[in-house]
Order: sequence, then structure tokens, then C-alpha cells
Amino acid sequence: MTIYEADVPGVGHKFELELGGDKRLIVLIHHDGKREVYLRPGENQDSERLFSLTGKRARQLGSILEGAYFQPVEMDDIQVPLGEAIIEWVDVSPSASLVGHSLRDANIREQTGVSIIAIQRGEETIANPQPNSTIEADDILVSLGTRAEQRAFTELVETGETDTSQT
Repeated sequence: MTIYEADVPGVGHKFELELGGDKRLIVLIHHDGKREVYLRPGENQDSERLFSLTGKRARQLGSILEGAYFQPVEMDDIQVPLGEAIIEWVDVSPSASLVGHSLRDANIREQTGVSIIAIQRGEETIANPQPNSTIEADDILVSLGTRAEQRAFTELVETGETDTSQT
């Protein structure tokens, strides 16, 4: 992201942040501490004022945006000590061939190599499901396996078939 800055004589300092395409977010910091935030949708378009903040409120918002109060997990940077294994969440459509079958009958681990470590069913989470747990339409199956095993599992859920040459 490119940030442009410029002095605004008699007013303060202006920062422009490229948002993608021709969009820019503009922050104008006045000499008295007031901040105004604008959005310019295109290069030749007028900026639209979004809001203004006092210096104190701007610092509070800035600390929230910076992550001082809550630090989310950046999924691209996550390191999980599982070797080559990853965890995936796979939606089961009502038309999936696995619907109505128990985990034992579905034979998922033998066909794909993944282990089902949980089933999310609406608001309920079934952790470490038993072999006799039945797969229902709209379940979310949480699986553990390598990328190749996960691809085979997704294919099994979506088509009812798997290509065992990938596992």
C-alpha cells in the first residue's frame, strides 16, 4: 500500500492511502489535533467526508486498529506444529453422498487419509466424534490431514468419489 503525505498550509498535514484501483482514504490532521477522514472513490472524483474525530478519539481508534485491545490471528502467518498436516472445514451439502452415513460407514480415513476431528452442526460442536456419529446435511466436517489428503476429502464430499492416486 502506498501512502502519500503533504503539508496543507494553514490547516495541517494530509495523508492519502491507496486502497486499490483509484480509491484513496484521506486523513487530514489539523493543527488543533482534529482529524477528518475522507474517501475518494476515483482519481477525478470529489472526496466524501466519512467522519471527524478529536485527537484523543483518533488515538483511541488508532490503538484499536493497531491491535492494542485485540490481536487477531493472521492466518497467513499461523504456525501449527502439525508437520505437513493442516485442519480444514468442509461443508456437507444436502445432496452429498455421505449424508445419512456414519463416520464408520463413510470410511473417510481409509479413502482419503484425513481424520474427522469435529462436526459442527448448527450451534452444536461435536468434538472427537465417535465412529457411529451420523453425517447430516449442512454439517461442517473438521478434518486433519495433508494438503493432498484434504483435496481427496473435499472431492469425496463434493462428488462421492476420490482419486486415491493423490494420497
